[in-house]
Amino acid sequence: MQTSAAMHIPSSEPSSPGFTPAKAILWATLIAGALDATDGVVFFGLRGLNPIQVLQYIASGALGASSFNGGLGTAALGVLIHFLIAAVVASIYILVSRRLPFINQYAIPLGLSYGAAVYLFMTYVVLPSSAVAPSSFSLAALLNGLIGHAVFVGLPIALAARKVAA
Repeated sequence: MQTSAAMHIPSSEPSSPGFTPAKAILWATLIAGALDATDGVVFFGLRGLNPIQVLQYIASGALGASSFNGGLGTAALGVLIHFLIAAVVASIYILVSRRLPFINQYAIPLGLSYGAAVYLFMTYVVLPSSAVAPSSFSLAALLNGLIGHAVFVGLPIALAARKVAA
């Protein structure tokens, strides 16, 4: 029988030197961005749009309606814009959580709330001031946006912030 000094006890911590704020922002950006994009492709796919059109819609915030005539190029621009927004959203939360550590004690409820707040800000502040064509209200889109952003954007970002603080 081995003594406790000789036994290897696996650690839940990463084997890297540390989970830094920069790594947290990177991982939170990639995870939240991918989950949010997947949610958008599935939700709008069920309403008749293909993934290219969903990504072109994102690019239409900068290019307007001409985005839908740009093929894969404007879809790629949509991916870039989407992940840049995810990086900004992740950076804000993670950097604020470094200044206000109590945020990490309530990562789940605050992360979910943050994601919902991001959705509301993007929908009612950013999109109306962009080149995106106005759309009519949809309760299904509102509920999907609020729940999707809470679970797929806010929560992974908050959990990454909490991991930095651990």
